[in-house]
Amino acid sequence: MSDIEKMIGGDYAQLTNTNIRSFGWKGVTVTVKDRQTQQPKNILSDINGIVKSGELLALMGPSGSGKSTLLNVLAHRTAALNASVKSAIYVNGSAANPKTFRRISAYVEQEDALVGSLTVRETLNFAARLSLPRTVSKLERIQRIEALLTAFGLAGQANNLIGTAIRKGISGGQKRRVSVAAQLITSPKLLFLDEPTSGLDSAASFEVISFVKDIAKKHNLIVIASIHQPSTSTFAMFDKLLLLSQGGTAYSGPVAEVQPYFDACGFPIPLYMNPAEFIIDFVNTDFARDRSEVEQQLNMVHSSWHKSRLATSTVTELTDEMARNSMDTEINAELKEDRAGVFAIIMALTHRFFIKSYRDIIAYGIRIAMYMGLAVMMGTIWLRLNPTQGNIQSFINAIFFGGAFMSFMAVAYIPAFLEDRALFMKERANGLYGPTAFLVANFITGIPYLFLIACLFSVVAYWLSNFRPTADAFFTWIMWLFLDLIAAESLVVLVSSLIPIFVVALAGTAFANGLWMCTGGFLVPPQTLNPFWRYVFHYIDYQSYVFQGMMVNEFGHRNFACAKSDAAPSGCTCMYDTKLADQCLIEGSAVLENYGYKTGETGKWVGIMLGIICGYRLLGWVVLYLRRQ
Repeated sequence: MSDIEKMIGGDYAQLTNTNIRSFGWKGVTVTVKDRQTQQPKNILSDINGIVKSGELLALMGPSGSGKSTLLNVLAHRTAALNASVKSAIYVNGSAANPKTFRRISAYVEQEDALVGSLTVRETLNFAARLSLPRTVSKLERIQRIEALLTAFGLAGQANNLIGTAIRKGISGGQKRRVSVAAQLITSPKLLFLDEPTSGLDSAASFEVISFVKDIAKKHNLIVIASIHQPSTSTFAMFDKLLLLSQGGTAYSGPVAEVQPYFDACGFPIPLYMNPAEFIIDFVNTDFARDRSEVEQQLNMVHSSWHKSRLATSTVTELTDEMARNSMDTEINAELKEDRAGVFAIIMALTHRFFIKSYRDIIAYGIRIAMYMGLAVMMGTIWLRLNPTQGNIQSFINAIFFGGAFMSFMAVAYIPAFLEDRALFMKERANGLYGPTAFLVANFITGIPYLFLIACLFSVVAYWLSNFRPTADAFFTWIMWLFLDLIAAESLVVLVSSLIPIFVVALAGTAFANGLWMCTGGFLVPPQTLNPFWRYVFHYIDYQSYVFQGMMVNEFGHRNFACAKSDAAPSGCTCMYDTKLADQCLIEGSAVLENYGYKTGETGKWVGIMLGIICGYRLLGWVVLYLRRQ
């Protein structure tokens, strides 16, 4: 038996909580401005609670009761709430520090933050590489992954894909278990679950909560889950319930005492009825026929709670924990562990992006097919153009088409980037990494694919169209096309980061590309372009530098035959007057002069292109840094 097998066979001691005995909150109040009256409005009002190690708390209530808001406050995820928050949150009776709190807690989103083109084992592996500190060895990382696969009953699906829209993968319940397991890879002591059973049937919901309960009981973890109308069997697995209604507490205490409590309040739960279903319907005012009667009933529920023994015991427990006031030294020592290094995070993200890019054809596979179709179309439309003056305009048109439409078709990258961005926002909220690592990995991943696209397109379109047939001209064309694609993709990253809605991002990117086409110098030569458009947009238009570069590449070192004419003394008529006119040839430099382009400035243009690309990426970084949702 190998060392790894021996380690996996043992108990997963790293996950076991030995230091955090309680997690409590007192006086949680969240206030926003009412959109209509502009008056302060409480989403949550004076919410208290406490959960002990090894316990599962169900956070329940009808829609709009404040469940998600409370969960976000407790998990220190209030940046995107846009509200006034007053709260006192305690770990072992001491005030929780947001930075250290994140190291002992994990948050599982309502929607699975999973990459569909990865396998289950790969998903946990990347979660480990992104979150575990540098002190954790590769052997220990493998041990944690395999132990979690076994603990969550996923060993049999370890090599199966999560699943995409095109390729079917594991079931919904298994996906949710993978999401929870991916958060447990860092051995958190507190686990927050946002609607873990959303979208699952009763059997799958029971399966998910059952696995979470087993892990929590075995390893003494604290679990808080918002959940909407669970089945009777699922509800019974929770130890405690916090029931909210209109931002106030309707009940907080053991699940076992729910029925006796409501019976004592004069609202008995009917026999053989799901208690969870009854109490949610009971405190729900959205569909009431007699609203005043229901409001009165709800006020009685809130009043009964505040006068109840359970409300008093909750505050007493919190006070007792605060009196002990022992944020243990072991916890602080544990929190001194370093996080994963920046280089390691970038490498892990790049690796994950590469796997996704070649398995998920939406990212680059479809784009390669689109560009190859465009190359064949371009090559056969401008097929075998002869270097004659009658084809000069056709060559110019082909250059414009090759550069402008290649960049325009970069809009096909928007869906893939928005998917990556959504995953980034969720992982960023969990404190795994920031926009720098994300954008660097995104950039590195795109380079080989964009270079491949530039080469494949050029091999077909360049030679079929009969551009200048030399090796240096061909590779210079590839260089310009490659820079064009990088700039276009950088523009997509910027616009999609700023407006993360597919249709709007598509429209914004298409508009920007249309603007660059108009001011690039082909439709209207730069020297005759309206001063506003020229000085405001032309000089920052990456397509203009690509067009200039390709024009110089084609016309800077090539001559074109003049039209034959028996009436002319020289036997030909040249549309451009150059020093080679007596040889019935036109120097390509004359075409460049007509556009105001000069040779010998390729290096400067390349530098400007690199500056524009860096500018787009930097602006994209600023947008992602400032946006929290």
